[in-house]
Amino acid sequence: MESIKPETEPKPDDAAPAETLIVRSLVLPGILYAVAFATAEFVTYLVKDYAGIICYFAIFLSLIITSATNKDAAQRRVRLALCLVPLIRIVSLAVPLAEISVIFWYLIIAVPVLAGVFMVSRTLKYNVSDIGLNGNKPVIQFLVAATGVVLGNIDYFILRRDALNSQLDFQATLFPVLILIVASGFAEELAFRGVMQRAATALNSWGWIYIAFIYALLQIGQGSALHCLFIFGVGLYFGWIVKTTGSIVGVAFSHGLFNIVLYLMLPHIF
Repeated sequence: MESIKPETEPKPDDAAPAETLIVRSLVLPGILYAVAFATAEFVTYLVKDYAGIICYFAIFLSLIITSATNKDAAQRRVRLALCLVPLIRIVSLAVPLAEISVIFWYLIIAVPVLAGVFMVSRTLKYNVSDIGLNGNKPVIQFLVAATGVVLGNIDYFILRRDALNSQLDFQATLFPVLILIVASGFAEELAFRGVMQRAATALNSWGWIYIAFIYALLQIGQGSALHCLFIFGVGLYFGWIVKTTGSIVGVAFSHGLFNIVLYLMLPHIF
């Protein structure tokens, strides 16, 4: 007896289901770049800063090329936005090689980072409000900003960092405070939660989690797994706030206060 053939023939192997295509086009590149960032951080931590700069320069070129050649517009935007990661790390690794005070590192690093944010935002046609510089939900922004004090206290007891200021008084602390709010608070949050998160969430609604993970990977050089895990949690918290409110103002001030407590205040108290 002849077997009855099914009415529909199975699809050939090259007709991959939609889920497989999504994995190939979205998940796999994201994983590969996360691995690349982590590798560059481990190379920097275990070998030399120069080696890290070389790794990040290679990643930067890869992101530039793929952002120009990828056929999907949303993926091009994400890869162009991710160019800010190697830019931040190349500058931050190169600046300490000069003979300047540590507190000024943040200010010098912020200049090319802000320039990069401006250029990428213009290319992606993001306006000021799009990248979170707006007054949405001011009460929430104020409360979020205040949480930076708590976060800074927690991280200090993880890292026990040395102070960036010579002593805890108004004259020695005012200028470093302003630098940390602008350079580490607003510059980094504009890059990560303003530009990168916006591009990533436009591609996938869970993109803000990916950006928080990338943000945590860049802390590998601190030499503390607990610190990296904590910063991942902070990145998730900041990312969710920005996703919910559409503003980076609260998290930018929170980030600045976080570093003020961590680097300027608690080292002189404990």
